[in-house]
Amino acid sequence: MSAILKGSRILLGAQDVFWEKEGAFTGEISASMLISAGCRFVIIGHSERRQFFGETDETVNKKMRHAFRESLTPIMCIGETESQREAGETFSVLDKQIQVGLKNTISDDLNDLVIAYEPVWAIGTGKTATKEQAQETHRFIRNRIEESFGKSIARSIRILYGGSVKPDNISELMAMSDINGALVGGASLKPDTFSQIIHYKKQV
Repeated sequence: MSAILKGSRILLGAQDVFWEKEGAFTGEISASMLISAGCRFVIIGHSERRQFFGETDETVNKKMRHAFRESLTPIMCIGETESQREAGETFSVLDKQIQVGLKNTISDDLNDLVIAYEPVWAIGTGKTATKEQAQETHRFIRNRIEESFGKSIARSIRILYGGSVKPDNISELMAMSDINGALVGGASLKPDTFSQIIHYKKQV
């Protein structure tokens, strides 16, 4: 795949990485393996990794710091469950995920950081946050980054929305000032649908 993509504007990424450089960790994937395969990005802390494979904010932090050391660009996934949103805990959950996930990182590392906001209640359910809900949450994330790491990093950081992104909602989501892109799941498996998302028409 990396050979096919060479010279194009498409960059290769992976869905996970282990936090140790090497060793007897059967079944895990090291950063060096990903880099040798041509990867530039790696998703860390995806909601399904948290839900089904025991990923925690602490293990996310280990993987984040290792990705930075190995010059991989991490896409750190954060998001609340439906019960947490209904309980009014969205911002406190995101705050903890950000603070623990980025603990002991340095500002220079964060220049290329990508954060993906995944409302867990909207993944694979057909539900989607309204553009106002998504913008409000993305603004909170950006403000939290600014408080911890400064205005320059907060402005440069890319914050993606991931939660049942479809052709019929991509334009309004991308029109929001703090949404910088989309983390597309199921829709990316359907070429026609994914093509429509990629070629959405920007709202004036």
